[in-house]
Amino acid sequence: MQLCDTHCHLDDKRFIEDFPLMIERAKKVGITRFIIPAADPRDLRRAQELAHTYAEVYFASGVHPDLAHLYDEGYIKEFLSDSKCVAVGECGLDYYRIEDNLADFCVESEAEVKQKQKEVFIAQIHLAIESQKPLIVHIRDASLDSLEILQTYAPKLKGGILHCFNADFQLLSWAKFNFYYGIGGVLTFKNARKLVEVLPRIPLDSLLLETDAPYLTPHPRRGERNEPSFVPLVLEKMSEILNLPKEMLANQINQNTTRLFGEL
Repeated sequence: MQLCDTHCHLDDKRFIEDFPLMIERAKKVGITRFIIPAADPRDLRRAQELAHTYAEVYFASGVHPDLAHLYDEGYIKEFLSDSKCVAVGECGLDYYRIEDNLADFCVESEAEVKQKQKEVFIAQIHLAIESQKPLIVHIRDASLDSLEILQTYAPKLKGGILHCFNADFQLLSWAKFNFYYGIGGVLTFKNARKLVEVLPRIPLDSLLLETDAPYLTPHPRRGERNEPSFVPLVLEKMSEILNLPKEMLANQINQNTTRLFGEL
């Protein structure tokens, strides 16, 4: 088994002390490639450095919707020509903590935050189209607005991944736009009933694996820092729900990863 953790924030400070050991633990259980999504642009240099230090590590360039006020197109674009940069994002819309974002965005209304997030999301879609790189999309409590935007630009996109798929039925239609569904530790949670119900409705050739490390640690490692070596716990749960052999699923997901990101 040779799988890719398609979404792990390895540029997080919590990995500084044991980074080489963490990579080795992952490789021992068959996780041989790692993609660091961009969230905070202030961490992009570290992600780039890690990608050029470790052959198995790749990164994306972009800005998380909660940090859309930090978007600098010239700076984000600078990284897209790097040979180890394989995607744009994570970008998208996140209305979950929108009230908390008023001060950071220097605005007075939630509508203004939403508008800024939409503008920055669309700007990053244009970068993905221009560079012909996949789009890593983060959506939380914003499915309808996200779908409206995607439908406008999907024909020109290379495709992408719905990171940390939240089991929203509305988002199942994104498969027709060559979007894949990132499944992580949430699948193992006791309260993940909706995702467990929706998982069988996702085409097998649209599934990807991720951790979102250091966040969303899967059961039974809850309470620990999440890391790529925990991907097999998600695969095992997926195998159980779909009643399919782990080896068969791993092979299919590996093919899906290559189809989206190319040979890593």
